[in-house]
Amino acid sequence: MAKKSPAKIKKLAAEAKRIAAANREEKRAANSTPHGNDSSDLERYESVDGTWREIGLSAPARRALIDEGLFELSDLRKMSLAALKELHGMGPNAVRILVAEMKRADLTFRK
Repeated sequence: MAKKSPAKIKKLAAEAKRIAAANREEKRAANSTPHGNDSSDLERYESVDGTWREIGLSAPARRALIDEGLFELSDLRKMSLAALKELHGMGPNAVRILVAEMKRADLTFRK
């Protein structure tokens, strides 16, 4: 698979953010449990989760990060480690992987 250009990644990320925001609003309005993973949801996530897939995160962790608008490792600087652990779908193994990758990239979480 060819590497996507930064402009294409930015466009896909913005589109995913808009869709994720609409989905969150829809869920809040319906006040129901989360729906199952249909193919359109999976395709939407697959278009922007390449960074998370490369470092070996599980699908629930990747979806949690994308739903929060975190598409790159450097985006994790916006949130604290405690807030990261609170995300639904973020397990101890995913947190361990992300902390190790942040240290490797010489990045820190927000305090």
